[in-house]
Amino acid sequence: MQQFARNWWAVLIRGLFGIALGLMAFFWPGATLAAIVMVFGIYAIVDGVFLIAAGARVSHDGRHAWPPIVEGILGVLIGLAALFMPLATALAFAFLVAAWAIVTGVMEIAAAIALRKTITGEWVLGAVGVLSILLGLAIFIAPGAGLLAWIWMVGAYGLVTGIMLIGLAFRLRSHRRPSANAGGVAEQQHRAA
Repeated sequence: MQQFARNWWAVLIRGLFGIALGLMAFFWPGATLAAIVMVFGIYAIVDGVFLIAAGARVSHDGRHAWPPIVEGILGVLIGLAALFMPLATALAFAFLVAAWAIVTGVMEIAAAIALRKTITGEWVLGAVGVLSILLGLAIFIAPGAGLLAWIWMVGAYGLVTGIMLIGLAFRLRSHRRPSANAGGVAEQQHRAA
């Protein structure tokens, strides 16, 4: 506990960064999305390079090395696409989420129909499936709105966790013990008086 209390300022800085992320997401959602896509792009390139290197080292004769090399090349290409075509990458992500929501919704409706003779309340699963399909269709129709909602969720997360971390930082600060030097100086000043 004392280790955390002594480093309360690190928790405070994390909280301030969380609030900054949240405010940025709400006031500049386009810049936030661009930054997230850029970070993803850099990650995909670095990950791809390491996969290519790992694949090249698997064996000297090239056997069994192609899966990580192909995966690495795809990662590098996707990373480059994210850096040089950020809007297209963000839209591709939105369409992927939309397709996932529709497929999931269809499967949930199918499961509800299959379970109607086995359980009661299967309509809830069917209703969830319909909502999932509607979400997917809404994202397909207006992918920008879907991305904006996603950025706002990231922003809300940043604000809430930032506020909580700042509160924790001040609670930790109030629980820290004075250092040995500070206590000695206070004691000497008390004796001199």
